[in-house]
Amino acid sequence: MAHFAKLGTGNIVTAVHVVSNDVATTEQAGVNFLNDLYKTRDVWKQTSYNNNIRKNYAGIGYTYDQTRDAFIPPKPLDSWILNEDTCLWEAPIAYPSDGKNYEWDETTKSWKEIT
Repeated sequence: MAHFAKLGTGNIVTAVHVVSNDVATTEQAGVNFLNDLYKTRDVWKQTSYNNNIRKNYAGIGYTYDQTRDAFIPPKPLDSWILNEDTCLWEAPIAYPSDGKNYEWDETTKSWKEIT
């Protein structure tokens, strides 16, 4: 099955639809099928569960970045930074590797151990 993200204002994903591989033999064939089905001229971009295309599987609220040709999830916290390779948000400080459990504290911009 092929998956297609419908883009709304600001290239924000508003829906994700599934199209049979028999129909979506190309990305454009899938787009044409969906626009014919819904009688629209919406903008659709193919997405992939295994992240073979466009870095990340699109979800509602994700942004399609045309320059990076990638789906980027909503930014979880103001201090987090976009990883240009994965197009995922990361804390500005790496997660501790001491085997303990932590949560991010946005106020102090640090990892706090969960006790």
